Amino acid sequence: MTKPDRIPARFQIGDRVQVLDLKLDGHIRTPSYIRGKTGTVIQFCGFFLNPEDLSVGKTAGPVYPLYRVSFAMNDLWSGYERPEDDELCIEVYDHWLDAPEA
Repeated sequence: MTKPDRIPARFQIGDRVQVLDLKLDGHIRTPSYIRGKTGTVIQFCGFFLNPEDLSVGKTAGPVYPLYRVSFAMNDLWSGYERPEDDELCIEVYDHWLDAPEA
């Protein structure tokens, strides 16, 4: 049995990342409310098959880095009236992330 190819991890804990809006159809693991938003990588979770492929029965292929990313709640929802340090932590695959726009 051969090991799947690994897509290299591009980010490390503490890196700022921006979630892309890839406008993909079908099963999408990345919620719309974080697309286009910037957060901070707080954990590297490992390498996994792409869930968008798995949802259509494709159980082979490369494995992708998965990160846990923290977002400030008041950056996600305008009018958020809770403590400013409230955050949302969510897992996001590498192919949905990029370095933040300047």
